[in-house]
Amino acid sequence: MATTYNNLFLDTRTRLRKAGVDNAQLEAREIVCYAADKSREQLYRDMSLYVSAELERRVDELVQRRLAGEPVAYIIGEWEFYGLPMDVSHDVLIPRMDTEVLAERGILKARESGEGARVLDLCAGSGCVGLAVAANAPQCRVVLGELSEGALRVCKQNVRRNELNARVTCLSVNAMEPPSSTLWDFDVIVCNPPYIPTGDIENLDISVRDYEPHMALDGGEDGLDFYRFIAAKWKSALRLGGTLIFEVGIGQAPQVEEILARNGFEDIKTTADTQGIWRVVEGTINS
Repeated sequence: MATTYNNLFLDTRTRLRKAGVDNAQLEAREIVCYAADKSREQLYRDMSLYVSAELERRVDELVQRRLAGEPVAYIIGEWEFYGLPMDVSHDVLIPRMDTEVLAERGILKARESGEGARVLDLCAGSGCVGLAVAANAPQCRVVLGELSEGALRVCKQNVRRNELNARVTCLSVNAMEPPSSTLWDFDVIVCNPPYIPTGDIENLDISVRDYEPHMALDGGEDGLDFYRFIAAKWKSALRLGGTLIFEVGIGQAPQVEEILARNGFEDIKTTADTQGIWRVVEGTINS
């Protein structure tokens, strides 16, 4: 019997649901769109049309990869973050909804800083946070700082994809070394560093452990190495009145607040994500 796009979508959704995929509806849509090379709008328009056996085979292959644990964002090579399309590869973490809180705080601080505000996205990964800030605070300039060469390539692709070349630059930066003399006078540093304790990585979900880059996950023995180093050594890259904004892992907020306080940051503030988890900790350098 001939299959329509609608049948293909529904069958895919059912297979993902049965396998316990949380967001089966969205993932089924993304897989079918990618396999058919259609936008979401085109897919909805064509729901009643018949599909080829070749397309059914292609979707089946993609679903099998998903059921083996590979995240859908890596399968299709892109994901959306803060309303922006982002290229992703196995060199970068997949942009997550939780991280939109970090972007939100960065946007607010960049807007408060006014015309010509300078923002650094440290440990930029795909560049998603810095690009969300640039797109939503049009008076600012953003530097995406990232050590991994593969991730820097993805950053550059995403700057071009979102047409932000005029205000966003990408630099090779090691967050675990003091900033070079060229990196200074930032109004805002946003940072989503590696924060999983080394010993916990083996127990992560297969989709993270086997597919996402460990360099972007491993935060040292207690998961706090990057927070300690950045709070101590990257203060010099902030201007007076500048703010350092961190994403933190579940349960890490109190320790990160303490790390900021110990390093002379003031006005320390913590913000929860949509799940009610304390997700972002920030502090300002006033002296």
